[in-house]
Amino acid sequence: MATPVSGETRNGRIVIVGASLAGLRAAEALRDGGFEGELTLVGDEPRPPYDRPPLSKQVLLGKAGAEECGLPGRREVDARWKLGVAATGLDATSKDVLLADGERLPFDRLLITTGTRARPWPNPDEAALEGVFTVRTVEDSARLAAALDAGPRRVLVIGAGFTGSEVASACRERGLEVTVAERGRAPLIGALGGTVGDWATKLQRSHGVDLRCGVTVTALTSAGGRLTGAEFSDGGRIEADVAVVCLGAVRNTEWLADTGLAAGPRGVACDAGCRVFNMYGIVTDDIFVAGDVARFPHPLFEYQMVALEHWGNAVAQAEVAAHNMINPGPLRRPHLAVPSFWSSQFGLSIKSVGVPTFSDQVVIAQGSTDERRLVAVYGYRGRITAAVTVNRAKWLEHYERLIETGAPFPPGPGAADHPADLEPVPSDVPDPRMLTHGPTVALTGHLPDRRLTLIRPAG
Repeated sequence: MATPVSGETRNGRIVIVGASLAGLRAAEALRDGGFEGELTLVGDEPRPPYDRPPLSKQVLLGKAGAEECGLPGRREVDARWKLGVAATGLDATSKDVLLADGERLPFDRLLITTGTRARPWPNPDEAALEGVFTVRTVEDSARLAAALDAGPRRVLVIGAGFTGSEVASACRERGLEVTVAERGRAPLIGALGGTVGDWATKLQRSHGVDLRCGVTVTALTSAGGRLTGAEFSDGGRIEADVAVVCLGAVRNTEWLADTGLAAGPRGVACDAGCRVFNMYGIVTDDIFVAGDVARFPHPLFEYQMVALEHWGNAVAQAEVAAHNMINPGPLRRPHLAVPSFWSSQFGLSIKSVGVPTFSDQVVIAQGSTDERRLVAVYGYRGRITAAVTVNRAKWLEHYERLIETGAPFPPGPGAADHPADLEPVPSDVPDPRMLTHGPTVALTGHLPDRRLTLIRPAG
């Protein structure tokens, strides 16, 4: 049942910049919550919102077409859609969003859901070669799927985070030769730490992946404008027809430069109610943020700002933001969901709750690293902070409760197959600067996002 809203918050003009999952779900929640005013959604892509997770999974396996990944609507949204037009700036004083087509969109309340984009290969000439791909949009996935259908001799995957590992998995399932290059010492290490990363190393190699860790790609080679291979920092070389660049995500915040908001490469900082901070740490009352572009404080992780790229978080945070945009202070809700994510690769379902990188130790509470069914539980200073399951998802809810209640680490009786044998080992979380890929769940410290120089008036 919708919470009653006042006439003041029920009307007016709301603009949502970012017409993807979070933007769509926020628009639906606004109408469900009783908002009757003018609603506008702005998106830089020319198509309606669509589902991104299948793009690196089912689409690359040929089990679904990229054009089939539309997002079903929960209800009709009475809104004006401005698609294929990017936001280029924000005038917070006059309360206008500036668009690439020259239009100024006035607003009473603004929701930022601009998400992320794929980090490109740093050499623009090499990035433009035929055969070099990223995976983020429908067009990206469709082009890459077509290239894989053509049967390349070898695929190079640059970066062994979740996207890179999923691409490698799809290639091996298709019977294609694949080389994965990762600067860190193991795949998935940025998200799950080195101990579980070592297990992922064995997993990929057992499926025939030519996995090269501790190296970087120094150059992509070409002939006639087409990719022919790559050179590595250790002096190695390979021939390849396709290269997939999986270097993590870039948060779409550039359009907010010089607006006075706490927005930067790590995202747009907000409070637990999704209200955006300005660069001095003062919360705004009319600008909100949700989804992959947001950084929000979480009490379970020392109130550090959490940046989270996950489908479920985008939906939950969008609904909280929408609720708070049309309700007065006493009725507002916090967004304090425990972070989670999932991946499907090499025939396995990998799911997680909490923040595995917020840890100093890890134990295998169920199964073992020799099996393909296990639960790894992470701890920090004696309390449980995360759990990762491999084909044992039924344990997630149990460990989520333990994380929420600050349960002691290692887990006690009833939380492990063999509690007496639990031997914590270092979780071996690397410095993110040592990775090719970026983590899906990241703690980004505290405000502000940049250093300020304060000049006090004389006297």
